[in-house]
Amino acid sequence: MTSHALSDTSALTGRSLRHIARSPDTIVTTAVMPIALMLLFVYVFGGAIDTGGVPYVNYLLPGILLITVASGVAYTSYRLFLDLQGGIVERFRSMPIARSSVLWAHVLTSVVANLISLAVVVAVALVMGFRSPAGPLEWLGVAGILALFILTLTWIAVIAGLSAKSVDGASAFSYPLIFLPFISSAFVPTATMPGPVRWFAENQPVTSIVNSIRALLEGQPVGGDLWVALAWCVGLLVLAYVLAVVTYRRRTG
Repeated sequence: MTSHALSDTSALTGRSLRHIARSPDTIVTTAVMPIALMLLFVYVFGGAIDTGGVPYVNYLLPGILLITVASGVAYTSYRLFLDLQGGIVERFRSMPIARSSVLWAHVLTSVVANLISLAVVVAVALVMGFRSPAGPLEWLGVAGILALFILTLTWIAVIAGLSAKSVDGASAFSYPLIFLPFISSAFVPTATMPGPVRWFAENQPVTSIVNSIRALLEGQPVGGDLWVALAWCVGLLVLAYVLAVVTYRRRTG
């Protein structure tokens, strides 16, 4: 990315962030559902779930963080769809700005907004009793995995925003992403699941990501789950990025 493209992306990202600052309910709405799920599972179902001595709020938090991101990226798709429908993208294309800066501005805005939402969720978890023996390096690892996960889902959201035919369609893609952690190790150990469900849960990307984050937060060795999680995220990120760029060129060509 050239310096010209970087400056254009910075300006457009500032525009998007100002929209969020004027409408903080976006952050609140993104965090409300994951926090409600965390309250429900910890205080209603948590006592009935055997997590091997790990406090249930600690066990649950990694999955809740992924649900927070899945919920938050829906707004990226929604905002991109509105820009396309409102003619803003066409107006930008008539200006001497880098073509890629429009998409990257939405992506960077998504990263910032989702990180803020994640901070809110972690703060609530601390109030609920979450404690972690993780050191700075482990927390840095958690932040890196979550940032990579945000980027991956955001580029998938970009595809949805570019392809949607309606406002509802622009955000509906996130529903399967929100549901996916429920069929993983996020809420209960996969060993308690029936055969076919267990196989799916143990071999889908969310489980390896959840297990990696959970191990880092507990100060435990991560093992092979980290490499599986990184492979899933990087592979999906590259695929989503290529498809998003192709879709953008077709949509605006």
